[in-house]
Formats: sequence, structure tokens, C-alpha cells
Amino acid sequence: MTERSRPTGDILAFDPVPREPGFGVYVHWPFCAAKCPYCDFNSHVRHKPIDQARYAAAFERELADAARRSAGQTVTSIFLGGGTPSLMEPATVARVLDAVAANWTIANGAEITLEANPSSVEAERFRGYRAAGVNRVSLGVQALNDRDLKLLGRLHDVEQALHAIGLAREIFPRLSFDLIYARPDQTVDAWEAELTRAIDLAADHLSLYQLTIEEGTPFFALHKSGKLKVPDGELSAELYEATQLLTAARGLPAYEISNHAVPGAESRHNLTYWRYGLYAGVGPGAHGRLMGEDGRHAISNEPLPETWLKMVESWDSGAVVDDLLSPDEEADELLLMGLRLTEGIDLARWRRLSGRDIDATSEADLRAHGMVERLGPDRIRATPAGMLVLDAVVADLA
Repeated sequence: MTERSRPTGDILAFDPVPREPGFGVYVHWPFCAAKCPYCDFNSHVRHKPIDQARYAAAFERELADAARRSAGQTVTSIFLGGGTPSLMEPATVARVLDAVAANWTIANGAEITLEANPSSVEAERFRGYRAAGVNRVSLGVQALNDRDLKLLGRLHDVEQALHAIGLAREIFPRLSFDLIYARPDQTVDAWEAELTRAIDLAADHLSLYQLTIEEGTPFFALHKSGKLKVPDGELSAELYEATQLLTAARGLPAYEISNHAVPGAESRHNLTYWRYGLYAGVGPGAHGRLMGEDGRHAISNEPLPETWLKMVESWDSGAVVDDLLSPDEEADELLLMGLRLTEGIDLARWRRLSGRDIDATSEADLRAHGMVERLGPDRIRATPAGMLVLDAVVADLA
């Protein structure tokens, strides 16, 4: 980012009390060195070099178009996700961040996150990202033993992961990394030992995801054929409970169903999603929520990178879906996103969107079964037991 537009310091102190969700900008880099067998994200492998300058120019055009639709917003967070954004050259990242700064006001102390894989980490590249304006990195570590890293199709080993974590802690003000649990043959004792090691390595944030078998992935076919066995529901629940207890005891309590942080170090960008804020999404397959004169629009981009690129070069936008949400759709989205958070949702806001109250009978039944609880007269949240069956809880309340 330019000196004129770059935030004047590191990420400012964060107040975790529920506030306005802010306005985020999400930039999707869709390319990976290899496709992981569990991944159903919009990621693509290309065996020829990517024309990064051409993609950067397209990002600039689509960012300008998104800014025209969100005039007056102040950007509180930027997230470069993927794919593998750490395959981007620092100069490409700098062009993207400069384009955000050219089109919106950026809040002083804004959170600017880049996702990185340990296999594509170099000190020089990390320092280049930091110079471009990135102040938070999220590492896709996924496991802390080489056997499971190989099973998950990761290109790095534990030694590379530890090197990347060390570099990130040295260079960036904020660090998060991901782990996947409920892996084949994983026991509660083994996961607790691995998680303890992760907490010792972590700075202030961990994302801890249960392995899910997604349709269309290689893992789905292996699981369907009986060649891949994952923990059953009872063991998965035990692993989840162990995760919550251990992270809380070590000072990184859950603030969302899969995310844990030292209080004040929550991911602001993801909180914008979960608090049902507005955000621009640019890049192949990116999603956004922007407000028009007629209400909130759900926007989705063309997922194939080459097709998206041609669309943006022709029309400044790669959007293939731009739907005006009905009040009921908005209320349902607020419920679906907000109940992922331990802070829950503001029922007064839900009523304003939906024009009605939460069904009292459904809520009473869920409370009787220990699935939800009230935090005062106008705030409701899922309990730890409710988090395990969150889709069902949301469906009942909606």
C-alpha cells in the first residue's frame, strides 16, 4: 500500500463486545500448487505460470466496480484467501491493497490478513507481504505429524510448518493457523497432545476444524467405498468437547464454533461475516453482500478463473449471481451466521429484518433440551451442545 494510504500502525486494540460488524473486502486467489483431497473450495491447479500482472489488473477493475456499489463505506478488514494466496508475488499483493486504498477509506489499524501454506513460505516473500501492508497471516498447517499431513495431501512436513510459524511470529503482528481434527484413527489423547503443542506455538488465534467429507472430493469417494474411515458421531463429539475444554483452559476460548482466540484477538474479518455485516468479494468464485437502494444483495462470481478474467476485462465484474434478498432470507442468514458465535445474535435486529418474533414454542423446546440459552432479554445463543447440531437448531428457530 502507498505511504499515503497505508494504516499508520499495527492492528488497533479490539473490543470483543458485540459492535457494528464493520465492512470487509475479500479477495480470492484461486490457484494452488496441488488440490487437497478433502477440499471443496474454489481452487485450481495450473501447470503453466500464472500471468499475475493480468490478474492484478482484473482485481483492480473489479475492486473499482465493487467500490461504486458501496460508496461511503470504511474498510475495517481485508482478507486475501484462496486457493493459496502465498503463491502471489508480493508485488501482486501490493497492487491489490493499493487498489483497495484507492477506492475506499481504510480505517486506521485495519486488519489485513493473507492466507499462506507452509510449503510456499519464504522469509523474503513474507517480508514483502508485510511491506505491502499485510499485518496478519493465517497458515494452513492442518496437522502436526507427518503421517497425517501426507494423508491430507499437504505439500509440507512438520519441519516446514514449524519454520513457517516461526517466521510469521517474527514478521507479522498477528498470526493464526489452522488444524484439522477428527482425522482417521485419531484418538482423544493424541488430539489433546497435538493441540497442546499447537497452543504452545500459537500467538493468539487458532482455527480448529473437524474433518468433513464433502461431496465431489476424493475423500468422498474413498469414504463411500469404505476405504477412508473417520471418527463416528460419538467420538467426534468427544474430540469437540476436548477441544473446547483445552483451549479455554489455556486462554484461547472459542468465540465461534471452530475459532479460538485470546480475548481481543478475534478475526475481525470473519466477525464481519458472522455478525452479518456487508463485504465486497472479488476474484473467481468470491461471494459478497452489498447494500443497494432496494436492499441487501447476495453476489457470487464466476468460479472458473479464466472465464472470470475475461468477464472482468470486458465488463469490470465477474458476477454471475446478483440477487436481492427478501426480509426472510436476510433474517435466516443472520440466524445461520450469528448462532455460530458464542456471543449469539441480537433478537431485536432479527425482528427488524424478519418482521416477526422467534417462534416461542420452538425456542422453549430447544431451551428445555439445553440447545440454546438467553443472554438477557434480546440476545440468544447456541449452547455447546447446540453447537454440535447447529444446522438443526437454526432450522427449528427459523
